[in-house]
Amino acid sequence: MREAFLEGGWTMYATLVFGLALLAVAVRYALRPAGRFIPLLASLGITTLASGTLGFVSGVIETTHALPELAERADVVVWLGIGQSLNNLAFALLVVVVVVVAAVAVSVGAWRAGGGAKARERQTAGLPTV
Repeated sequence: MREAFLEGGWTMYATLVFGLALLAVAVRYALRPAGRFIPLLASLGITTLASGTLGFVSGVIETTHALPELAERADVVVWLGIGQSLNNLAFALLVVVVVVVAAVAVSVGAWRAGGGAKARERQTAGLPTV
């Protein structure tokens, strides 16, 4: 896993940082919902996935730049380069799991912000919900 991360290059670090920030903000929103976090959550989710995609695309570009120099081994270069580039895409998709966890946390926060917890408590206590 460490080797795949290192093969992915600098964009792996960007994907990791944005993914962890997304998770932290989502948990913060779940604990204390505030509307100001919603745009941040959306932008961090998009940025996380975009950084993984950027890593894949830049890796494929680097691979194609190496082809003229290694024309006799072009097939090997292409497969190795694309394989390394896919590490970025795979990591970005792995971060999608973080995005799903973040979405669940955001849903909890939205439920709490909407008074869902209070209404549920009142319903459990047998009081009318307002």
